[in-house]
Amino acid sequence: MKPLKIITTLTLAISLVAGAALSQDAVSNGIGARKAQMQLFAYNLGTLGAMAKGALPYDAAAASTAASNLAKMASLDGRAMWMPDSDEMSADNTRAKPEIWDNFADYGAKWGDLAAAAQAMDGAAGGGLEALQGAMGAVGGACGACHKIYRAPKQ
Repeated sequence: MKPLKIITTLTLAISLVAGAALSQDAVSNGIGARKAQMQLFAYNLGTLGAMAKGALPYDAAAASTAASNLAKMASLDGRAMWMPDSDEMSADNTRAKPEIWDNFADYGAKWGDLAAAAQAMDGAAGGGLEALQGAMGAVGGACGACHKIYRAPKQ
Protein backbone atom coordinates (compact mmCIF):
# COMPACT_ATOMS: atom_id res chain seq x y z
CA MET A 1 0.00 0.00 0.00
CA LYS A 2 1.31 3.43 -0.80
CA PRO A 3 2.32 5.64 2.15
CA LEU A 4 -0.33 8.28 1.34
CA LYS A 5 -3.10 5.66 1.35
CA ILE A 6 -1.84 4.25 4.66
CA ILE A 7 -1.73 7.69 6.26
CA THR A 8 -5.18 8.57 4.91
CA THR A 9 -6.67 5.27 6.11
CA LEU A 10 -5.13 5.62 9.57
CA THR A 11 -6.25 9.24 9.87
CA LEU A 12 -9.80 8.29 8.92
CA ALA A 13 -9.87 5.39 11.39
CA ILE A 14 -8.52 7.55 14.22
CA SER A 15 -11.05 10.29 13.40
CA LEU A 16 -13.95 7.85 13.49
CA VAL A 17 -12.87 6.37 16.83
CA ALA A 18 -12.21 9.80 18.35
CA GLY A 19 -15.51 11.14 17.00
CA ALA A 20 -17.46 8.28 18.57
CA ALA A 21 -15.70 8.81 21.90
CA LEU A 22 -16.36 12.56 21.84
CA SER A 23 -19.98 11.93 20.92
CA GLN A 24 -20.38 9.51 23.83
CA ASP A 25 -18.82 12.08 26.17
CA ALA A 26 -21.31 14.68 24.93
CA VAL A 27 -24.22 12.31 25.60
CA SER A 28 -22.89 11.45 29.05
CA ASN A 29 -22.29 15.11 29.87
CA GLY A 30 -25.78 16.05 28.69
CA ILE A 31 -27.35 13.34 30.85
CA GLY A 32 -25.29 14.48 33.84
CA ALA A 33 -26.27 18.11 33.32
CA ARG A 34 -29.99 17.43 33.10
CA LYS A 35 -29.86 15.10 36.12
CA ALA A 36 -28.14 17.87 38.08
CA GLN A 37 -30.85 20.29 36.99
CA MET A 38 -33.56 17.87 38.13
CA GLN A 39 -31.80 17.43 41.50
CA LEU A 40 -31.82 21.20 41.96
CA PHE A 41 -35.52 21.26 41.09
CA ALA A 42 -36.16 18.53 43.66
CA TYR A 43 -34.12 20.31 46.34
CA ASN A 44 -36.00 23.59 45.94
CA LEU A 45 -39.38 21.88 45.56
CA GLY A 46 -38.60 19.94 48.73
CA THR A 47 -38.24 23.19 50.65
CA LEU A 48 -41.45 24.60 49.21
CA GLY A 49 -43.38 21.35 49.64
CA ALA A 50 -42.28 20.96 53.25
CA MET A 51 -43.49 24.47 54.02
CA ALA A 52 -46.76 23.91 52.16
CA LYS A 53 -47.42 20.72 54.18
CA GLY A 54 -46.41 22.28 57.49
CA ALA A 55 -43.36 20.03 57.91
CA LEU A 56 -41.22 23.20 57.95
CA PRO A 57 -42.35 26.52 59.34
CA TYR A 58 -43.27 28.98 56.63
CA ASP A 59 -40.39 31.39 55.96
CA ALA A 60 -41.15 34.03 53.33
CA ALA A 61 -37.49 34.67 52.49
CA ALA A 62 -36.63 30.97 52.13
CA ALA A 63 -39.78 30.34 50.09
CA SER A 64 -38.99 33.27 47.81
CA THR A 65 -35.44 32.04 47.29
CA ALA A 66 -36.53 28.49 46.46
CA ALA A 67 -39.25 29.74 44.11
CA SER A 68 -36.85 32.12 42.40
CA ASN A 69 -34.42 29.25 41.88
CA LEU A 70 -37.18 27.16 40.28
CA ALA A 71 -38.19 29.97 37.95
CA LYS A 72 -34.60 30.56 36.86
CA MET A 73 -33.91 26.88 36.23
CA ALA A 74 -37.15 26.44 34.31
CA SER A 75 -36.26 29.39 32.08
CA LEU A 76 -32.91 27.90 31.00
CA ASP A 77 -32.61 26.78 27.40
CA GLY A 78 -31.56 23.21 28.03
CA ARG A 79 -32.09 21.76 24.56
CA ALA A 80 -28.40 20.90 24.28
CA MET A 81 -28.82 18.51 27.23
CA TRP A 82 -31.52 16.53 25.39
CA MET A 83 -29.54 15.19 22.46
CA PRO A 84 -30.62 12.13 20.48
CA ASP A 85 -29.36 8.81 21.83
CA SER A 86 -29.44 10.07 25.42
CA ASP A 87 -32.54 8.08 26.33
CA GLU A 88 -32.82 5.01 28.56
CA MET A 89 -32.72 2.64 25.59
CA SER A 90 -29.49 4.14 24.20
CA ALA A 91 -27.53 5.25 27.26
CA ASP A 92 -26.94 4.19 30.82
CA ASN A 93 -27.85 6.16 33.92
CA THR A 94 -30.96 7.91 32.62
CA ARG A 95 -34.70 7.45 32.92
CA ALA A 96 -35.55 9.61 29.90
CA LYS A 97 -37.83 7.67 27.58
CA PRO A 98 -37.25 7.68 23.81
CA GLU A 99 -40.73 9.19 23.43
CA ILE A 100 -39.22 12.60 24.30
CA TRP A 101 -37.51 12.71 20.91
CA ASP A 102 -40.55 11.29 19.11
CA ASN A 103 -42.69 14.08 20.58
CA PHE A 104 -40.16 16.83 21.21
CA ALA A 105 -42.71 19.59 20.53
CA ASP A 106 -44.99 18.16 23.24
CA TYR A 107 -42.04 17.81 25.59
CA GLY A 108 -41.18 21.46 24.90
CA ALA A 109 -44.77 22.52 25.58
CA LYS A 110 -44.73 20.67 28.90
CA TRP A 111 -41.45 22.39 29.78
CA GLY A 112 -43.18 25.70 28.95
CA ASP A 113 -45.99 24.77 31.33
CA LEU A 114 -43.41 24.14 34.04
CA ALA A 115 -41.74 27.49 33.33
CA ALA A 116 -45.10 29.29 33.63
CA ALA A 117 -45.99 27.48 36.85
CA ALA A 118 -42.54 28.19 38.31
CA GLN A 119 -42.89 31.87 37.38
CA ALA A 120 -46.27 31.99 39.13
CA MET A 121 -44.73 30.27 42.15
CA ASP A 122 -41.97 32.88 42.16
CA GLY A 123 -44.60 35.58 42.45
CA ALA A 124 -46.61 33.78 45.12
CA ALA A 125 -44.16 32.02 47.43
CA GLY A 126 -43.15 35.05 49.49
CA GLY A 127 -46.74 36.26 49.83
CA GLY A 128 -47.80 33.95 52.64
CA LEU A 129 -48.40 30.29 53.28
CA GLU A 130 -51.76 30.22 51.51
CA ALA A 131 -50.29 31.78 48.37
CA LEU A 132 -47.46 29.23 48.43
CA GLN A 133 -49.90 26.37 48.89
CA GLY A 134 -52.04 27.67 46.04
CA ALA A 135 -49.11 27.72 43.64
CA MET A 136 -47.84 24.23 44.52
CA GLY A 137 -50.53 22.38 42.57
CA ALA A 138 -49.60 23.93 39.23
CA VAL A 139 -45.88 23.22 39.71
CA GLY A 140 -46.52 19.64 40.81
CA GLY A 141 -48.97 19.14 37.98
CA ALA A 142 -46.47 20.41 35.40
CA CYS A 143 -43.76 18.11 36.74
CA GLY A 144 -46.11 15.13 36.85
CA ALA A 145 -47.51 15.71 33.36
CA CYS A 146 -44.07 15.31 31.88
CA HIS A 147 -42.82 12.55 34.18
CA LYS A 148 -45.86 10.35 33.55
CA ILE A 149 -45.16 10.25 29.83
CA TYR A 150 -41.45 10.83 29.45
CA ARG A 151 -39.70 9.36 32.54
CA ALA A 152 -39.21 5.64 33.03
CA PRO A 153 -39.83 4.16 36.49
CA LYS A 154 -36.90 3.46 38.80
CA GLN A 155 -35.40 0.03 38.27
